[in-house]
Amino acid sequence: MSEFFNLKFENNELIFINQTKLPFQEEYIKTDDYNRIAGAIEKLEIRGAPAIGIAAAFALSLSLKEAATEKNFYNAYNRLKVTRPTAVNLFWALEKMKSVYEEKKNSGSIYNFLIEAALEIQRDDIDKCDRIASNGIKIFKKKSNVITHCNTGKLATGGEGTAFAVIKKAFENNFVNFVYADETRPLLQGSRLTAFELHKSGIPFNIITDSTGAFLMKQGKIDIAITGADRIASNGDSANKVGTYNLAVICKHHNIPFYIAAPTSTIDYSISNASEIPIEERNSEEVTSINGKEVTLPVYDVYNPSFDKIPANLITGIITEEGLFSYPYEFTK
Repeated sequence: MSEFFNLKFENNELIFINQTKLPFQEEYIKTDDYNRIAGAIEKLEIRGAPAIGIAAAFALSLSLKEAATEKNFYNAYNRLKVTRPTAVNLFWALEKMKSVYEEKKNSGSIYNFLIEAALEIQRDDIDKCDRIASNGIKIFKKKSNVITHCNTGKLATGGEGTAFAVIKKAFENNFVNFVYADETRPLLQGSRLTAFELHKSGIPFNIITDSTGAFLMKQGKIDIAITGADRIASNGDSANKVGTYNLAVICKHHNIPFYIAAPTSTIDYSISNASEIPIEERNSEEVTSINGKEVTLPVYDVYNPSFDKIPANLITGIITEEGLFSYPYEFTK
């Protein structure tokens, strides 16, 4: 099958796959406009917490391509900061880039310094993905059927992924038999994106509706659950794509281990628990229509949170590039 990539910086442009067109069309967009990248993050053409951070770092760099002024930098910084409120990797990357800017802004080569910093963020994420996969394979004791929610692969990161990288490495080492991919309503990241990556990787799978997991567990068809996270509090409480809390609860009821895989850049050490994690609410049209086709009356009221919160005591383990951690969690810098 043809190889694909998520984000690439080449010839002073960011090239990214438009995830809203998947799985039907592999469309790549080239731009050197930070506003175009900010819009892509908001419209979920670029998505996944680590990938958002990487894209924002390149966008911030590109704001100085034509004129390396402080006004240009902070206009871009403030624009990118409001694109997605929940994923902490965005703010982590922006702060790292801001530190480089403040240190090197009078050097005369600030654009090149920022590009190199953005490339380093991307290289670092590739390395973290590899280490997460290596640490995550330790959770498997037998050949298993896995359930996952949302998309956590190459499309969400700079490398092979977080939870998806664990699944892929486990499959390559004969620890994964089959994967059940939640469709992930309302934007179908599971049925559009995770299925796309599972198919590309040759891993056998079924797409299931978000409400099917409990029935499969009752039948004894699920051995383990692995998802990603968009923000993790210092006590281990986590935020991830809405529907993840449901999955964690039914895993607890059926005595099935539930794991989260995420880089340490996803840990927000400044907050003690999930009550401090902001939850993004998105447009009602994401629920009332699919691919522009209305499936219910648009005048109906809609509540559309993009994420939910998973209490730490429901999480069997959190897999990071630094190792596998188990409850109770106490993350400190």
